[in-house]
Amino acid sequence: MKRFLVAALAASLSLAAATIAYAQEGKVGVVVKIGGIPWFNAMEAGIKERGAKLGVDASMIGPTSADPALQVRAIEDLIAQGVKVIGVVPNDAKVLEPVLSKAKEQGIIVITHESPSQKGADWDFELASSTGFGEAHGKLLAEKMGGKGKYAVFVGSLTVPLHNAWADAAIAYLKKNHPEMELVGDRYGVAEDVDKSRSTALDLISANPDLKGFLAFGSQGPIGAGRAVEERRKVGEIFVFGPFSPGQGQKLVKSDAISGGFMWNPKQAGEVFVTLAQKLMKGEEIKDGEEIEGLGVIHPDFENRNIIVDQLVPINKDTVADLAAMGL
Repeated sequence: MKRFLVAALAASLSLAAATIAYAQEGKVGVVVKIGGIPWFNAMEAGIKERGAKLGVDASMIGPTSADPALQVRAIEDLIAQGVKVIGVVPNDAKVLEPVLSKAKEQGIIVITHESPSQKGADWDFELASSTGFGEAHGKLLAEKMGGKGKYAVFVGSLTVPLHNAWADAAIAYLKKNHPEMELVGDRYGVAEDVDKSRSTALDLISANPDLKGFLAFGSQGPIGAGRAVEERRKVGEIFVFGPFSPGQGQKLVKSDAISGGFMWNPKQAGEVFVTLAQKLMKGEEIKDGEEIEGLGVIHPDFENRNIIVDQLVPINKDTVADLAAMGL
């Protein structure tokens, strides 16, 4: 009986210690650009699954529209709740600076994604470098257009740093390597809204009968542009490239309304949010050359607080069905 009581007491103390350790880790809240779309549904699945595996209380908040003010409000709510880590996929890097700084002042760890060198963040992580991602899409478009003709560029908004960095890289690559390709306008901040992407693409097609391509950086941009191409019966004449959810876009890929693109795995990004959150909550430092699950071997930019790796996943007729079957 004594042995049983001792063992029971030891087990109880062990459980209590584990509970205290869990409580000390605290909650993780991740605020994304917009809720209810496939890309961020996949990210939420990654957050929940990784949280359950690591024993971290992690959840995602998806605003009803891609409005920076709604992200600010969500972050304010997380600060009020006293969470230990706030993750963000920003709609507007500058608008979020004050509220992220406020979070850090209150001892909250801040991790961002799709916003390199974000002010107010402890770390930003990327699964694709901006130059590599932009140039890869530019090359695909140039191949389809034969290196000449008019094209348009969509981004999520004109204040999303990463989307604009991709656009900068793609445009610079095309200017240098395919000078006969002509950019229509500058760029249009519609690619996180499928309806705005569609209507903008329809307007551009009407205004530019010789338009040959769209580069759409933002998960809803290729979908909207692809639908516009189908509506105007321009499949095979106008080519659409960009990152998008394979499940949402596979019919458009199979019909050639979307020619393809590259992505990273948003579910994997959700997992990385939780992995980094737990590591930082434990007080562990990010080190050059270490291997972190979901990122591989990393070589951080300590000055700008960026962790950037290249894990591009091609989306095309050969891959889209398998990617969609994964829930992406």
